[in-house]
Amino acid sequence: MATICHHLHMWAGTLPTFSFPYDEKNIPENGIYILFEKGETGHDGNRIVRIGTHTGINQLRSRLRQHFLASNKDRSIFRKNIGRCFLNKMHDPYLSLWELDMTTKLARNLHGISINVEKQKHIEEQISEYMRKNFFFAVIEVSDKEKRLAFESKMISTVSLCKECRPSKNWLGLFSPKEKIRESGLWLVNELYKEPLSETDITKLIEKK
Repeated sequence: MATICHHLHMWAGTLPTFSFPYDEKNIPENGIYILFEKGETGHDGNRIVRIGTHTGINQLRSRLRQHFLASNKDRSIFRKNIGRCFLNKMHDPYLSLWELDMTTKLARNLHGISINVEKQKHIEEQISEYMRKNFFFAVIEVSDKEKRLAFESKMISTVSLCKECRPSKNWLGLFSPKEKIRESGLWLVNELYKEPLSETDITKLIEKK
């Protein structure tokens, strides 16, 4: 598995990378993003810390916007997970309220009075600052939805199964209350430890067929 993961990292390291602020016009409308984080290394280069895609047509740019630009943790589980780490690191009891999904009217009616709006705003600002300073990403264009989702799952599994892809001792994710994030070294809890990429998959991915 380490060999396949090494090939994935070496190839990903040759791709153009984007960091905030980036020009959306250079991002394909459909594809997969490969995320790296400052201070995280693996396979003689930058360690992959997250892989993601989208299900809707032409929604890759929108998905990245939800992560980097929109201050709303209920629209980005990635943002929510970073906030969890900040709060857990400080042993902040507000973590229990941070867990609430406030996107529905019912949730707002039930829990709205408990939410500290100013505190949530401050946490969201911290998340945005951390993400914009520490993350950079590459993108690969994959138009077909089924291929996107299949490649995403296999790429995630490949990295999670690799024994050489370990987080640094200072990685923020080690403060996550989510065991899967701490153990995998990835900002993910889904598609871990499943079917990895094969050599044939790597070739297809590079050729984007």
